[in-house]
Amino acid sequence: MNIQDAALQTPAACGVSRSLTGRRWEWRGGTLDLTATGANIPGESLLRHLLMTRGVPEHDVERHRAPTLRAFLPDPSIFRDMDTAADRIAQAIAAGEPVTVFGDYDVDGATSAALLLRLFAMLGQEADAYIPDRIAEGYGPSVAAMKRIAGRGTRLVVTVDCGAMAHDALQAAAEAGLDVIVVDHHQCSDALPPALAVVNPNRRDEGDEAASHGHLAAVGVAFLLAIAVVRSLRARNFFSHRAEPDLLSLLDLVALGTVADVAPLHGLNRAFVAQGLKVLARGANVGLAALVNASRLHRAPRCSDLGFALGPRINAGGRVGRASLGVDLLTASDEAQASALAAELSRLNEERRAIEHQVREEAEQQLAAQQDRHVVIAHGSGWHPGVIGIVAGRIKERTERPAIVLAVDPDTGVSKGSGRSIAGVDLGAAIIAAKDAGLLLAGGGHAMAAGMTVAAEGIPAFADFLEAQLAARVARSRASRALLLDLAVLPRGLNADLAERIDAAGPFGVGWPAPRVALGPVRILNASIVGRDHVRFLAAGEDGARVKAVAFRAAETQWGQSLLHASAERRYWLAGRVSLDEWGARRSAELHVEDAAHA
Repeated sequence: MNIQDAALQTPAACGVSRSLTGRRWEWRGGTLDLTATGANIPGESLLRHLLMTRGVPEHDVERHRAPTLRAFLPDPSIFRDMDTAADRIAQAIAAGEPVTVFGDYDVDGATSAALLLRLFAMLGQEADAYIPDRIAEGYGPSVAAMKRIAGRGTRLVVTVDCGAMAHDALQAAAEAGLDVIVVDHHQCSDALPPALAVVNPNRRDEGDEAASHGHLAAVGVAFLLAIAVVRSLRARNFFSHRAEPDLLSLLDLVALGTVADVAPLHGLNRAFVAQGLKVLARGANVGLAALVNASRLHRAPRCSDLGFALGPRINAGGRVGRASLGVDLLTASDEAQASALAAELSRLNEERRAIEHQVREEAEQQLAAQQDRHVVIAHGSGWHPGVIGIVAGRIKERTERPAIVLAVDPDTGVSKGSGRSIAGVDLGAAIIAAKDAGLLLAGGGHAMAAGMTVAAEGIPAFADFLEAQLAARVARSRASRALLLDLAVLPRGLNADLAERIDAAGPFGVGWPAPRVALGPVRILNASIVGRDHVRFLAAGEDGARVKAVAFRAAETQWGQSLLHASAERRYWLAGRVSLDEWGARRSAELHVEDAAHA
């Protein structure tokens, strides 16, 4: 008997074998249904339950209760080429040698570049930044960019969040006399590019301990490099007459890049984010403080704010504006300059939203013809390359299948694409395989996201290749798409106290999912559409309590329509995340609904 068959023989959570979205509800780990008694589970018991159902062994609960760097940080030297990279950077700093940090235009690239630029500044040396333009130059190092940097007099280049597959560009860099250090986390081919050092936990020849950190975002790898650089400088007596830099002050950048890049939040990443949020709350980074203000956050930022408020604004510069705006903001030291940059990024983010909406509408028109496909591919002439990744993510969410969106240049016929995947389907590996098979001009990525360049006439063959490569894995992933629940409560039990006790097990994200609570049975009252397509309503329980609830982007779905037109007599189970509502004088909780079922 396989795991799926065994699960089907277990009673469905809350008796829901098929919800309004077609999913079976199951308990993530031991049953925790409080709806029969209406009792509250003690905070300590709930915390242990949440940690252990996320894979923490009972004997290791204390280490994960409040994750610290001391508990999770590895020795940076376990990574191949780390010491070589650190010693070369330390040599450059000690000699005052010009250095260029070559970044990427997304949040992970911007935070990685800003981290190293801030490190250099702490050590008394200014480094140059080179952020390629998304449209004019494309992703990662290019031959032209390397020659341009060499012409400026730089002899050491550190690439961050890119470079792992830049063989031609780094060969040109070597020929131009540049030492290049690659700091990346994207998947590599067997042959590494010709660089002085390639620091990447996803190298195929990496040792087991280092490879276990393959979930790190590039900014996490950059932070480990910063530790190694300081250690190398310490060995050179560099700090005999000056203070060592406060590396912990850089953790706000690490947290932002990690969450925005959708890196799994377990192990070291969870410690990075937990501690980074504390640093971010102090507001010491002028640029990030300005970004928080521009995002209209009137409280200390939470983990979700990094992905939904701060990250998109940083991304907007690289998507529809000037690629270096994000790095400029994150390294700013002047408050007025930082405020102006944050305002500009917020304006560009609104512009990005409008462009994204148009491309998304056109892309979704192509979905009907692909209902039998396991991998969805949409392409259009003249689509803005800066929003295709976001649109791919939206389509992936709607179809629950890996999605790729390609922007075809009407002049050259070359298509630049971005893809997003689902759990259990390694898209990055498939893209590298497609490149090795000669179907792509360029491509790479990691399990959940990838980028590629393909000739327009090659799109059908590329689509067929991905279908053959991934169909079985997608089918398995979708077959096991049960909705996992952590807790079931009556409306009176869904309150601010429960929200705070749940938050204690955070931060939450990919790989460390936010607890999902079942609420019911309830009646739906006063349902209406708010915003563009959100359904807001009250959930009234038989215990006499009412809970505010909202189902985001559900108004046009069948299950959202069921909620909008629910009769007063119909009873429902609701499943979703508990959110603390701090508006007004009285703190309360509301449910962000992800699914519903008839009770």
